[in-house]
Amino acid sequence: MAAETRARWRGDMSFDIELQGHSFIVDADESVGGANQGPRPKALLLSALAGCTGMDVVSILKKMKVPLERLEISVAGENSAEHPKVYQDVELVYSFWGENLDESKLQKAVELSQEKYCGVAATLRGVGTITHRILCNPEPL
Repeated sequence: MAAETRARWRGDMSFDIELQGHSFIVDADESVGGANQGPRPKALLLSALAGCTGMDVVSILKKMKVPLERLEISVAGENSAEHPKVYQDVELVYSFWGENLDESKLQKAVELSQEKYCGVAATLRGVGTITHRILCNPEPL
């Protein structure tokens, strides 16, 4: 099934986006004519990556019967120097919380997501490098 979205210009650099029955605003930074009314479109790719791999990992761990209490995924993308500025290096940090977590199963779930299931990761890998780290029961920030 193909995905479809619609962008309606609101003025200046801002657009109303409609996607799968949801609406949100994207906008540019004030330094380039935006009003900072919403996230930047390219940065949404990082959120899409976090959500995509997160859903994969939760589903895989559930099938492995891993008793997960909490999962947070941080994603940082480094822009290329030349236009079009793409994310040439992306790092994911998976932070897992729970009792008696089997780190080998966490690693397996992340690897399956990154290497087989996550379509967003596969898309981004076409233009850059994706690395990841796993933290098990890290101290709160």
